Amino acid sequence: MTSGSEARRYLRRHRYGVLATLSKACAGYPFGSVTPFVLDHQAQPVILVSRLAEHTKNIAADPRVSLLVHEPAPDIQAGSRLTLIGDAAVPADPDGIKRRYLRYLPNAERLLALGDFSFYVIAARRLRFVGGFGDILWLTPENYAPPANRLAEEEEALIAHMNQRQAPDLRACMDYFHKRPAAKVEMIGIDCDGCDVRADGKILRVDFDPAVTTAEEARAALVALAKDGRSS
Repeated sequence: MTSGSEARRYLRRHRYGVLATLSKACAGYPFGSVTPFVLDHQAQPVILVSRLAEHTKNIAADPRVSLLVHEPAPDIQAGSRLTLIGDAAVPADPDGIKRRYLRYLPNAERLLALGDFSFYVIAARRLRFVGGFGDILWLTPENYAPPANRLAEEEEALIAHMNQRQAPDLRACMDYFHKRPAAKVEMIGIDCDGCDVRADGKILRVDFDPAVTTAEEARAALVALAKDGRSS
């Protein structure tokens, strides 16, 4: 596994972080706020923000931002963390972004109904990944980028297929990888690095090894993982 794929997999396991923007009210100073996010198929964070929020006003004035995610640890400085530095912009495919975001965070539907919330995608310029004490790397967008694939176009059909026809396979994966038997399982996202399943209300991640680039490879990887689960 490359350092870039390791950083992608790390970020895909997280759902919120600290967003830092450049303050408009206090020019030149950073402004930090906690925000949920969902990654798109380029592994770029997507945030949903209100026009009234301070960080939205800051982004409108200067799109340069950073997003920090970290693992809880008794010694917080010895734990793993990732800081993504990039530029926030309105997504090119807002409808596709909206559908994917709401599969992960369905309660955001009520925010969108208010009419003043918008999506922004953060395109990475540099990433700093700390795997642990002394394990520190700077990554470029090229290092971090996923392999070329068509899963963004095929994701919704893949999800429908897995949920309608292969729910037992999903359940077997959750039993094996997360030791978490679940009454209700539902795939909500799939990408080149793995898939996300909501099991009894909790989002669980399963990684592919190696990464996949086609729908056929994704289905084969899921079948293999389910076999591992059943044979354990």
